[in-house]
Amino acid sequence: MTTKETFLIDLKSGQEALIDSVAGGAGAAKRLADLGLTPKTKIKILRKAPFGPIEVEARGSKLVLGRGLALKIIVKVE
Repeated sequence: MTTKETFLIDLKSGQEALIDSVAGGAGAAKRLADLGLTPKTKIKILRKAPFGPIEVEARGSKLVLGRGLALKIIVKVE
C-alpha cells in the first residue's frame, strides 16, 4: 500500500488521512495541538466550502478550520 503526502486542503469531502506534520510556525502548531490535531491523528473531511472553511472530524469531535490553517496541515493518504 502506498501513501502520499499532501495538504489537508487538497482532500475531498469524505476522504480520510493521518496528520503527518504542520508546515507553520509555533503558533499554528500550538493552536492545532490545542484542538487535538497532532501528528498521527486520523482526520476526515466532512464538508468543504469552495472558498470558505473546512469541517473535519478528528478524535470523535467535529471542528471547523479556516482555509489558512488547513493549508498548514500536511497529511498522509493511503
